[in-house]
Amino acid sequence: MELRFCSLASGSSGNCYVIQTDTTSVMVDAGISARKIQQGLENLKAGETLQALLLTHEHDDHVKGMTTLAKRFPQMMVYATEGTWGNLSQSAAPEQIQVLTDGQTLTIGDLQIQAFAVSHDAAAPVGYSLRHGEKQITIVTDTGYCSDEILAQAEQADLLVLEANHDVDMLRIGGYPWFLKQRILGDRGHLSNETAGRCLVELLRRNEKKRQVFLAHLSRKNNFPEMAYQTVKNILEDANYYIGNQVRLEILRRDCMSGICEL
Repeated sequence: MELRFCSLASGSSGNCYVIQTDTTSVMVDAGISARKIQQGLENLKAGETLQALLLTHEHDDHVKGMTTLAKRFPQMMVYATEGTWGNLSQSAAPEQIQVLTDGQTLTIGDLQIQAFAVSHDAAAPVGYSLRHGEKQITIVTDTGYCSDEILAQAEQADLLVLEANHDVDMLRIGGYPWFLKQRILGDRGHLSNETAGRCLVELLRRNEKKRQVFLAHLSRKNNFPEMAYQTVKNILEDANYYIGNQVRLEILRRDCMSGICEL
């Protein structure tokens, strides 16, 4: 059986990812409209096998469509940490609410899923690794730095979704207020293009297995796809790692569905 990945949206204005096997579908985050998510699920033929929504944290660009979507798919369980549930302005039906902790491992259908802590200015944010057979997808967004725990998860991934939120110079000279710039640049903010590149170098030093890497959660105002790609590519090449050899590198777009990646 194959493990499949598709992004419905990835950016500072909304995030939603679908992971499928032949019998199970789960989503990570629902930060776009329920209508757009449902259209994506129909295109993927994932609605009938949809079992779970995994929330990373409570910010609107990750939960916007959650309540409406939960009503449309009553069989779907919604997983989040206790801190996330406690800070959400919306909810799901009580029978759909599932509380998890970072480090917890879940079995949903034929997927093994592990939540792990990330560093972001939210109540109790997490990333996720999803495993089927020998293949693993790891999703790391909304973190100010790559901790040892994050690196330990990511180094085993065959497909890694890694935040490359902003270009530092664009952010510093841009129009955001100073407090917001400091928040984004801090340890509980977001990964820059440069930090994402250095994180990939460290992963390859630990484990040179070939990976599909998707750069994700790009800022609309402080980044653009070509810059993110080239910055990460340059950092990899400076360390003697090359696109197409150890790493296959692509960008997830902010406002459109990606292709389907099969492992």
